[in-house]
Amino acid sequence: MRRIELLDSTLRDGAQGEGISFSVRDKLAIARTLDEIGIDVVEAGNPGSNPKDIEFFREARGLGLSRVKLAAFGATRRKGTRASEDDALARLLGADTEIVVIFGKSSPLHVTRVLGASLEENLDMIAESVSLLRKEGRRVIYDAEHFFDAFADDPGYALSTLAAAATAGAECLVLCDTNGGSLPDRIAQATLQAVAAYGLPVGIHAHDDSGLAVANSLAAVAAGASQVQGTLVGFGERCGNANLSTVAANLILKLGLDCLAPGALPRLSAASRKVAAVANIGFDEGMAFVGRRAFAHKAGMHVDAVAKLPQTFEHVPPEAVGNERRFLASELGGRAAVMERVRRMEPDAKKDSPLVAAVLAKLKEGEAAGYQYEGAEASLDLLIRKTAGRHTPFFEFIHFRTIGEQPAKDRLRCAQATVLVEVGGEREMSAAEGDGPVHALDLALRKALERFYPSLGAMRLTDYKVRVLDAGTATASRVRVLIESADEDEAWTTVGVSADIVEASWIALVDSIEHKLIKDLERREEKRLRERSPAWA
Repeated sequence: MRRIELLDSTLRDGAQGEGISFSVRDKLAIARTLDEIGIDVVEAGNPGSNPKDIEFFREARGLGLSRVKLAAFGATRRKGTRASEDDALARLLGADTEIVVIFGKSSPLHVTRVLGASLEENLDMIAESVSLLRKEGRRVIYDAEHFFDAFADDPGYALSTLAAAATAGAECLVLCDTNGGSLPDRIAQATLQAVAAYGLPVGIHAHDDSGLAVANSLAAVAAGASQVQGTLVGFGERCGNANLSTVAANLILKLGLDCLAPGALPRLSAASRKVAAVANIGFDEGMAFVGRRAFAHKAGMHVDAVAKLPQTFEHVPPEAVGNERRFLASELGGRAAVMERVRRMEPDAKKDSPLVAAVLAKLKEGEAAGYQYEGAEASLDLLIRKTAGRHTPFFEFIHFRTIGEQPAKDRLRCAQATVLVEVGGEREMSAAEGDGPVHALDLALRKALERFYPSLGAMRLTDYKVRVLDAGTATASRVRVLIESADEDEAWTTVGVSADIVEASWIALVDSIEHKLIKDLERREEKRLRERSPAWA
């Protein structure tokens, strides 16, 4: 089976995305996650640009990665400087990585107007830099910056830059669509020529400024490229990089190519969420393959068809990438959607089962009061459990109090919350400050419960939405609050409705924590059963 090498640049190109800032600890955690799914190379940073990357490479030497190889990233030597005397190249060598990724200019425009160098000197800069790294025992991947734009303007010179790197000892020539403006046919034509010219592996580094980074990466692979660069969740400078979760799923499931560790594809969704969590960015639930909406069905006809034959409205099985099928319970989904959700607890449930009818009645009653469950399946699951008589609360709520302070001297401490709960007959009171009453309530509630349920420490609130339901009554309106929460394994959404926005938020917060604790309990039970089974032994 043909293998495509994946180089992940989350820690370098991804870190250049707006709002992204990694600590050294963050970078180490992401490197471990990428190693777990079998990414081949992690471009871990530029030791010539900042002290943090230098510290990372020092710490990473003891990381014990099983599969992935770390690569330092940097530029060719400066104009008018010997490679052996270039400080940035010296720092690249000092990172002590087996692989170095080095980039150079492909376009005469960039060489003359940006570098202020002659075209010949640029070729020397590429060759001498690669040669120095090779003499010091490094494997070299050469990134040809702006290659496709350069190839369109002056194909002869663009190819000559690749020749300079190849002759000096580069082991892979990577064609970069740095501005993200190329179309797949242009990518394919240029890649074909590069593959034919030098007898070396060719890679593709695509940006998503035209929304085509994944398509361009797959076009390059079809034209003979054997390495794809990108970031696992797609974030990066400007519009981002090729999304490697999408690339990997397509390579394996659609093209029959190998690119991850054996058996790693079902871990793709969890790994993607973990990287996004460490990066502290909102996870795009509409992302292909790994987003929560990727296999969500709402229309009654779709739900009914998928329940009978999944491939009617699913291009791949969701479990293949570690995702799950979701039937959105709403007025459009009807009884079939409710039945499929009930079957998670009662596998033999039918459309005419009493439990399905009871849940459907509760669902309609809730929707009449303003609840909306199609985007809040965690609250729906709790509704089903309660209707089926299979819910035991993890704690008893006694009371809470919130206080707001305006004008706020410190936005992160403008509200205080006190919460009193009871667990197993033992009462616990906790207080917290936050950026608003809901944030303070969230912190105080989890703080009160963490002594009893330590796993809540890994949970966080990731999104908060409010909708006024009956605007005609102005400040007396009822509001619907949707809260999205996440841990390292999944994200979930809960809903609360009330005329009091704080109470609506509290209802959603309680559901969110109950969902987390139920899932933790189920995971422990599954682990116990696996350990007891003969197959496990």
